[in-house]
Amino acid sequence: MNLYDILGPQDIKHMNIRELNELAGDIRRFLIHSISETGGHLASNLGVVELTIALHYVFDSPHDKIFFDVGHQCYTHKILTGRASSFGTLRRYHGLSGFEKRSESEHDVWEAGHSSTSLSAALGMAVARDLNHENYAVVPVIGDGALGSGMALEALNEIGEEKRKMVIVFNDNNMSISKNVGAMAKSFANLRASNGYNRFKEGLKENLSHNDLGRSIYSGLMSFKQGIKETILDAGIFGEFNLEYMGPVDGHNIADLIQVLRVAEKHDGPVVVHVITRKGKGYRYCENDREGRWHGVGPFNIDTGKPLHGVPEGYVKWADLFSNTVSDFADTNKDIIALTPAMIQGSGLQNFFAKHPDRSFDCGITEEHSMTFAAGLAISGKRPYIPVYSSFLQRAYDQINHDVCRMDLPVVIGIDHAGLVGDDGETHHGIFDIGLLRPIPNLILAQPRNGDEARNLLYTAFHQKHPFAIRYPKGVVRKPAEENIQEIAIGSWEMLSVTDHDKAYLLAYGPAVNTIYEKLKGNEIPVTVINCRFFKPMDEEMLREIAESEKPVLVYESDMLSGGLAEAILGWLCDNGLTMKLHRMGIGDHYVQQGAETRLRKEMHIDLNSIIDELNKII
Repeated sequence: MNLYDILGPQDIKHMNIRELNELAGDIRRFLIHSISETGGHLASNLGVVELTIALHYVFDSPHDKIFFDVGHQCYTHKILTGRASSFGTLRRYHGLSGFEKRSESEHDVWEAGHSSTSLSAALGMAVARDLNHENYAVVPVIGDGALGSGMALEALNEIGEEKRKMVIVFNDNNMSISKNVGAMAKSFANLRASNGYNRFKEGLKENLSHNDLGRSIYSGLMSFKQGIKETILDAGIFGEFNLEYMGPVDGHNIADLIQVLRVAEKHDGPVVVHVITRKGKGYRYCENDREGRWHGVGPFNIDTGKPLHGVPEGYVKWADLFSNTVSDFADTNKDIIALTPAMIQGSGLQNFFAKHPDRSFDCGITEEHSMTFAAGLAISGKRPYIPVYSSFLQRAYDQINHDVCRMDLPVVIGIDHAGLVGDDGETHHGIFDIGLLRPIPNLILAQPRNGDEARNLLYTAFHQKHPFAIRYPKGVVRKPAEENIQEIAIGSWEMLSVTDHDKAYLLAYGPAVNTIYEKLKGNEIPVTVINCRFFKPMDEEMLREIAESEKPVLVYESDMLSGGLAEAILGWLCDNGLTMKLHRMGIGDHYVQQGAETRLRKEMHIDLNSIIDELNKII
């Protein structure tokens, strides 16, 4: 079947098992080819092809609510709901989202770019359904990595108490982004390896395959507690939450999946269907990946598995620069410890984990726990370093405030993927952390403009005794030029004069400082650039000098204006009875869609040309 001809799930419901298996092969080949050109989440989507087909075969979307945790594993779902022809625009400006998107299709009933939200959302949908006296299935699909999060466990606790009808599909591939860790992962492994797997499979076939389909489903339902539970040796953690449990089931066997889901659909109450899948199935480079390299990829060569666009000569990824620098510090400082919420690969910590295994901790998808874990280390005399993506850091806000900063503990936080991140869109742009963190007492917040300053800020962070957060963007940076590392005076800014007769000031931070300075210098535009490398504390002496000069000032921010640098400066001016001819540029009160960063900046008028235009107005 031509995938472009699929307009909705109804187009597959007439197929037999052989045709469905052929469809799975077509989808898998399509995904590999399409994502090799656009980039995207490959391994997770290859692992759920058969499962998604079975879900749409049994349930009736959009009447029944099928959704994925995290939404990045929804590509087959998008194909089966009529969007195959749009895959050439995947994650591009005004194109197909890499996640479920409610504005994109009526079949996308939930949106999530972060882990572990599905079960709470499912309970809300089920309660609303019952209160409205409606009748539809609620079917969240959640992975084993996401189930280790506190939010998912909180939801399971109430689901077991509420007993609302829903089918929880537990997608078990022993992976989140990289290999799962922790006691729960071991509990799932025990379930996965139990003798109950084969006994369940044979018992299911015996109970369901020898009779008319309708009667077999009814029979399966009636004997659910007596028959199916007897085939399972241990329901594991799900039994502890008082949930009915079916499985494990081969997640790549469409016939078995359909049979089990049909029984689960008829069960009155919450039931967990435990499905074993292989992340990356059908593409050997993905299947053999245990480090998460194929979780999210850019364009790549299908034959070799190599990326089409590597790190340019003379450059290094920002994440690698930070983590490798901390790893070097740890060679001589035995108190430095690295923690990560399931992002060893994403945050470049492979080197640290290899060199210092006894001081390396992968905490799973647990930003909240990880941050308080770091606080416990710091209060005991250790020097923890915890890099977290900016958009995920929001989840640990209470812990940063209550556990780290309130007790003034020297935790060093790397705010990875700060700023615009491009193709992942609204859920992943790291543009809120400045406004979130700047009000918190005791916290030092900074961002370097280049690799040398990054290393110096890290060195400074480990040689002081307060919470210290350093932002850095996605992408690459030129390798540091200087061998020596030195402390930077906390709160100090840097003045970069373009000419001897500058007529205005431009205040900026991060890599934008270099870009803007070189542009102004090349065009001999008489504006002094200020590297505002500290958001908190600010350089009050330099601010006073700028205010007293009475020259116009442009504050450029590539993050949210609300709560940002310009607002901090305006507050300081008010408190000190000073005035300034201040203009500001930044992101307004809206979420930013997906797309190439250059295009997004141009659309929001925060690109380099817009900066020059604004300066020409005020000089």
